[in-house]
Amino acid sequence: MTATALASSPVAPLKEPPLVRGLPIIGNTLEMAKDPAKFFVRCYREYGPAFRVRVMGRTQTVLAGAEAANFLGTREGKDALRSKEFWDGLVKEYGATRTLTGTDGEDHKKLRDIMRHGFSREALRGRHAELVGITNRIFERDWKPGTDKPVLEAMQYLVVEQLGLILTGSAPLEYVKDIRTTILYILNILVTRQRPQFLLHNPKYKKSKAKVFELGQSMIRQYYASKDSKSPEEKNLIDAIMETHENRPDIMPQSDLILTLTGPYVAGLDTVANTTAATLYGVLKHPEVLRQIHAEVDAFFSGDSFAEEEVMKKLVVTNAAIMEAMRLWPIAVAQMRVANHDFGFAGYQVHKDEMIYIATSVPHFMQEFFPDPEKFDIGRYSKERSEHTQSGAYSPFGRGPHTCLGKTLAEVLMVLTMARIFWKLDLALESPDYELATKTTPTPGPATSFKVKIRGYRH
Repeated sequence: MTATALASSPVAPLKEPPLVRGLPIIGNTLEMAKDPAKFFVRCYREYGPAFRVRVMGRTQTVLAGAEAANFLGTREGKDALRSKEFWDGLVKEYGATRTLTGTDGEDHKKLRDIMRHGFSREALRGRHAELVGITNRIFERDWKPGTDKPVLEAMQYLVVEQLGLILTGSAPLEYVKDIRTTILYILNILVTRQRPQFLLHNPKYKKSKAKVFELGQSMIRQYYASKDSKSPEEKNLIDAIMETHENRPDIMPQSDLILTLTGPYVAGLDTVANTTAATLYGVLKHPEVLRQIHAEVDAFFSGDSFAEEEVMKKLVVTNAAIMEAMRLWPIAVAQMRVANHDFGFAGYQVHKDEMIYIATSVPHFMQEFFPDPEKFDIGRYSKERSEHTQSGAYSPFGRGPHTCLGKTLAEVLMVLTMARIFWKLDLALESPDYELATKTTPTPGPATSFKVKIRGYRH
């Protein structure tokens, strides 16, 4: 064929994404609610990388697989998608103007720049020993030998105390239940829209929301009470937010403070708690992995101190277990976006202003990327295998401009926490045959019924 003939060959027209078969009236609501990750995998296998689903009376487009994960990182993907509409309900509920998750472009970049240091690994520099000390005190106070511990709740309290003391200087444990309730209602009703809006009038939610606002006001008062006595080294995320408000109220107005200041607790409570709870299950379910981790953490904590720069280098088995938990029980099953304009994706037409799910976790469960994908296998992350480094294969922190800002902070926090758990405590599942019960709302992860036996202290 000549060059002229090639140039004149017609371009195949874009197709409309196929509609996934579902039940009358409710469509795919039940299957998606039961296990969204596996639902998206099934649809990808059956329909390809673009399809439409019917959920709660609405039809939405899904872009899935490695193709979708890679698309989020391209210039075209950044230009074609926005986040604002999915988070508008949350913003209005707080009386704010915007939130980090719901802004795009230059506004999003400005907000990330304000919070980048406070949410980064650098926020923990020089404070690893302090973090371990906080964790020890929590174990001695709350994790009693001879008891059965509800893991998810215990991890939520642990995370709030850690994040509070490290990022903000206080540990508002009395607000944990209210934060949990507020997250549940807001995500289900205002963000994913799986529940009707009249539930926002529930007195339980209104009371919890008021308590979260109370927490935010308390953080503002604490800032003003201590700001003149802090050295530059002592300043944290709250200082960065409040100083921006004082110096650039156009970027951080008064109306946005409560939502922004309480954001770290909301962001960390479910995400880190779910992942650490899942890691605990995965390791205890596999005694050979537990033996490897015991050997690793016993060596790491053998002295009176440890070098901070060695944490990620020497706790490789512990980190691999966390990475595998994030693959098998992903928090970010799909990211929610809206189309800025008409565009094509993998031969399919996406229309302007369509609501879209970007199912980036689909490759986590594909044999092509992770052989025997249902198996908990920490060897996947060894240098020899490096299955997670394949293009588009692994997206535990999301993809694109909205990749989790606290990624590097969370990595260190989770590794040190899990290492200290396995060093300090002798734990076991309720029975060797126990299979993890999971939940899907407000975020996917272990169910609140998951417990472990605290048999005693190892150290």
